[in-house]
Amino acid sequence: MNLTNIGTVKEILSRHGFSFSKGLGQNFIINPDICPKIAENGNACKGFGVLEIGTGIGVLTAELAKRADKVTAVEIDTRLLPILEETLADFDNVKIINEDVMKCDLHKLIDEEFSGLKTAVCANLPYYITSPIIMMLLESRLPIESITVMVQKEAAQRLCAKVGTRDSGAITVGVNYFGTVKKLFDVSRGSFMPAPNVDSAVIRIDLNSEHRLDEESERFFFKVVKAGFEQRRKTLANALSSIMGIPKDKVYAALGSIGLPETARIEQLDMEQLVAFAAEIGKN
Repeated sequence: MNLTNIGTVKEILSRHGFSFSKGLGQNFIINPDICPKIAENGNACKGFGVLEIGTGIGVLTAELAKRADKVTAVEIDTRLLPILEETLADFDNVKIINEDVMKCDLHKLIDEEFSGLKTAVCANLPYYITSPIIMMLLESRLPIESITVMVQKEAAQRLCAKVGTRDSGAITVGVNYFGTVKKLFDVSRGSFMPAPNVDSAVIRIDLNSEHRLDEESERFFFKVVKAGFEQRRKTLANALSSIMGIPKDKVYAALGSIGLPETARIEQLDMEQLVAFAAEIGKN
């Protein structure tokens, strides 16, 4: 079954009475070159279990299942379940879980589904919830090797920016705290049905096994980062004073301790400076 053939896809969807949900950000991949490349770059191989987030009609799921030992996909849309039973009927190493991934106990899922296997995440993420899903995966400290996801091209640029530059944001700091990120390839809007109004890109985050801070310090670090980027055009002193109530003189002292001026804005700090700055602020 060719799940990237527009005629085949339309026939399947029509037969099941399926219509696309704008609210769920559904854009199904119809470019036959894309999903094999995601699978090849996303650790879908022997010895791995792959967690997929959102299945569409199973075009990426099938490519993952051809390569990995097991694929467990979390799909929120109940209407897709009978379609997936049909499109993935040839695979005995695929399991679909009908849940909202943001409410799943992913530690339990990985423990139960991928025992004895390394774990990777692969997904074509809905644009509207890209950052929350990525940060949830990272902050949950899941036992995963990599996260390979398709995101809006603009989001990919933010995710892959260098910390300490104008293009960086809170999500940039997040991915660089937990691992290393790189853009793999661009995907044109015409690769989807229905076609979105923007182009996409596939990125991969390779996770570090070691974390820089303990959990309590880590939570405080991300509070500082979030507050700083919420008012990124303000100085750090003004941003943290207004959002977190931290006295400006304390911010000035922390900046001075790492050799930065009182006028510094958060987007000017690189990763090591951010960690050191948050640690200094958090001493009391």
